[in-house]
Amino acid sequence: MVIREYQSCDCKELAELFYHTVHTVNARDYTKEQLDVWATGRVDTERWNRSLQEHYSIVAVEGKIITGFGDIDETGYLDRLYVHADFQSMGIASAICNKLEQSAPGRVITHASITARGFFEKRGYRVIREQQVEWQGILLTNFVMEKEL
Repeated sequence: MVIREYQSCDCKELAELFYHTVHTVNARDYTKEQLDVWATGRVDTERWNRSLQEHYSIVAVEGKIITGFGDIDETGYLDRLYVHADFQSMGIASAICNKLEQSAPGRVITHASITARGFFEKRGYRVIREQQVEWQGILLTNFVMEKEL
């Protein structure tokens, strides 16, 4: 596995990985209705590309396949962390998270899905609060979590 910095040409593949991962991996914790508003399949790739370029964004690659990606901003907000459904439990999320945390300014905050909560807890993150986020009139549960570095 190679971890490298994000490149603009990755954006379309990351959007596809995001959609596929949400609709498979997160399906055990969220309803189809919730998954459909979370990952619609219509990512604004220009907006995503701009956001990924503004953040410290990295991708994990196995051969020619992007197996995961993540990004963190200058404040320590870990925005996205997704691993391809076919590459779960192989240490990819941990490797990405390790690199992202190394760039953080002392603490990391993330809004973890129900699915990701256990992963972050094992890494030493603590739940600050559970919250309901509304997207297109649909509520999704996630957890605001933090880790002091």
